[in-house]
Amino acid sequence: MQDQPDAGTPFLRLSGVHKRYGGVTALDGVDFTCRQGSIHAVLGENGAGKSTLIKTIAGAVQPDSGHMEVAGRRVHFADPLDAVRHGFVCVFQELSLLPDLSVADNICITQPPGLCGFINRRAQRRQAEVLLARVGCPDIDPGMAVRDLPLSRRQLVEFAKALGRSPRLLIMDEATSALTATDVQTVYMLLRTLRDEGTAILFISHRMHEIDALADTCSVFRSGRHIETFSQGSRSEHDIINLMIGREIAQTYPPKPPPMPAMANPILQVHDLAWNNRLRGISLEVRRGEILGLGGLDGQGQRELLLALFGVLKDVTGEIVVDRKPVAFSGPKAAMSAAIPIALVPEDRKVEGLLLPLSVRENLSLASLDRLCRGPALNPAAERRLVATEVERLHIKAGSISAPVGTLSGGNQQKVVLGKWLATGPGILLLMDPTRGIDVGTKQEFYALVRQLADSGVTVLFYTTDYDELVGMCDRVAIIYRGRVMRELAGADITEANIVSASLSIRMAPAGAPRPTVRA
Repeated sequence: MQDQPDAGTPFLRLSGVHKRYGGVTALDGVDFTCRQGSIHAVLGENGAGKSTLIKTIAGAVQPDSGHMEVAGRRVHFADPLDAVRHGFVCVFQELSLLPDLSVADNICITQPPGLCGFINRRAQRRQAEVLLARVGCPDIDPGMAVRDLPLSRRQLVEFAKALGRSPRLLIMDEATSALTATDVQTVYMLLRTLRDEGTAILFISHRMHEIDALADTCSVFRSGRHIETFSQGSRSEHDIINLMIGREIAQTYPPKPPPMPAMANPILQVHDLAWNNRLRGISLEVRRGEILGLGGLDGQGQRELLLALFGVLKDVTGEIVVDRKPVAFSGPKAAMSAAIPIALVPEDRKVEGLLLPLSVRENLSLASLDRLCRGPALNPAAERRLVATEVERLHIKAGSISAPVGTLSGGNQQKVVLGKWLATGPGILLLMDPTRGIDVGTKQEFYALVRQLADSGVTVLFYTTDYDELVGMCDRVAIIYRGRVMRELAGADITEANIVSASLSIRMAPAGAPRPTVRA
């Protein structure tokens, strides 16, 4: 018999929970409670600590300090399976289904009905049918392979799998993002039913209309801290946004040039770009020497857009025009060799940007080998000149350029990634969250360099999850939402409030107007 909380005792309580990753504080002394029979929304910007919070609750992350109580008793989950045994079940945007197994196998995978190690297939099918009917999709054949289902149906199978574990606490992290409008309404009804039956539900969503429709209680997190908990409806959307932001721009950014003439010819144009349901008809243009920020919540298609422009993605539809000429890149090498060369600085320097066992010198010259080689042989003198130029330009601090790049600090590793691509002489520079995890001083150097590059005529597309950088660095900002450009901001309209509102698909109202409407 599982413990039940006494009247007035929260079902879940976190006390003084800290979690650090290197020099980054993900959770900073968090106190948090959640009650049974309630849908509790967790809100915050990218990097606010939401993901670390739910991973800690679900046993996937171990806190550095602090503790957790369930029904008034202190608990420690060694791993996610331990949390599941206590009735803590997660449904994530990224599915946990095994595509080559059947729907029934996936739903019952942790506790299939049977005896002595043998699965009772009939009982398993009946169990799957009951759960599928409960999530509103009795039409799904439990015997079909998951890979043959469309994404929205797979998400509902994930819900059925979660219900089969009889959750006491159901954690939902952007779990409705793949659903059709009809399926979303079905899930809403199901969640309300679970709440009325006494289930505690933690609901993480960046869609404010979902929060309005479902939540009983809301908690706002910012910079790893629990800022405030309040009853849904007691704060306006603008109040919530202010709680989520809650800070002034801390960095010093180089001055922006005057706005470009509206009639200036674009160097890069994108028309109706689409790919794999992640890009859904993106159109934008960027002028020579302009820094265009790509904003919006994480995972809305910004990365896919930059990868498509660099020729990484296959089967992209739509049109890319560079210097008024349509192009079709067969791969990154073609993008690098274009009349106006393109370079991409990836977000994960250790996995995508560097070869850690190789030297600083080898990494800096890696993308320029075609220009540094005479036939099959490398020209050492040309390589030395290239490396010396980038080390000086970026102030790369290394004991020796022959040292493995993996021995450098994170900031200097990021400088090597940037230097590797600047050495190719790009006319269009694609930046994918390039300042993540580097210190403030290195950021200042980076900001100055990017503005210098733009002033020299380089066109920059700058995707960042730091709204400060969008405000401080960018001449214009395109907000991406669900694979489309939701809104473009320029000049004085580039503010954190406008960026957050557009990222949440809220129409901004003029000062003094009634509260804004929410776009479904």
